Amino acid sequence: MPLVLEPGMNSSDIVLSVNNIEVIYDHVILVLKGVSLEVPRGGVVALLGANGAGKTTTIKSISNILGTERGEVTKGSIEFMGERVDALSPNELVKRGVVQVMEGRHCFEHLTVEENLLTGAYTRKATRTEINDDLELVYSYFPRLKDRRRSQAGYTSGGEQQMVTVGRALMAKPSVILLDEPSMGLAPQLVEEIFEIVKALNEKEGVTFLLAEQNTTVALRYATYGYILENGRVVMDGDAGSLAQNEDVKEFYLGMSGGDRKSFRDVKHYRRRKRWLA
Repeated sequence: MPLVLEPGMNSSDIVLSVNNIEVIYDHVILVLKGVSLEVPRGGVVALLGANGAGKTTTIKSISNILGTERGEVTKGSIEFMGERVDALSPNELVKRGVVQVMEGRHCFEHLTVEENLLTGAYTRKATRTEINDDLELVYSYFPRLKDRRRSQAGYTSGGEQQMVTVGRALMAKPSVILLDEPSMGLAPQLVEEIFEIVKALNEKEGVTFLLAEQNTTVALRYATYGYILENGRVVMDGDAGSLAQNEDVKEFYLGMSGGDRKSFRDVKHYRRRKRWLA
């Protein structure tokens, strides 16, 4: 379902729009089934769901890297700033301002932390002074990286590698960052630190985020809006506060159940899914 525009907001405030897309792998495996979502300018939108729900595939559909995994968008469209971008190369999309941070902290392990960051500016036509200024901006948000800037990225901690990948994305001067599973494999304290930085980048630098995340509790605390995926479909969406208080979401995704309510999985799964998809 599309995001409901707030009073004073118009369609030009939607920077990213995914319209009823279907994705097939290897020409036969249907993974996404009519997924639609919208990301407003300056928002933090969470894409939620269990492992295998279709979150990463949705992110990769937007960044146009499905082809590397024998996947393709077979129906629907993807728009950025009101223009279709699903036929662009990943490189062209980055130049327009949409950058993906992939799950799994993909660093160039043999390069130093600073060399990794500099690769993020590769697609830009910038002077050395501008790039140095951007480096200092990244270091202001990730002071730990400044201390480790001469270290090989492969020898840094998991949390530091996640910081490198986000910092590298910032070096491309994006307007939208697609952040895939930022909490994966990190200790709770580091997860909070990463999300606090996301919040700061959103509020101070105006970066819009679409983040795919299994940690629903943390994601809804920092997001402004959320979509819940299940088996390749959007089954629920709404502002983050409403989703966090929704009884179905609490029971199924947050592990909480009020009173003597029976197990969602045991007796209400079909009934609730039917209501969600109505």
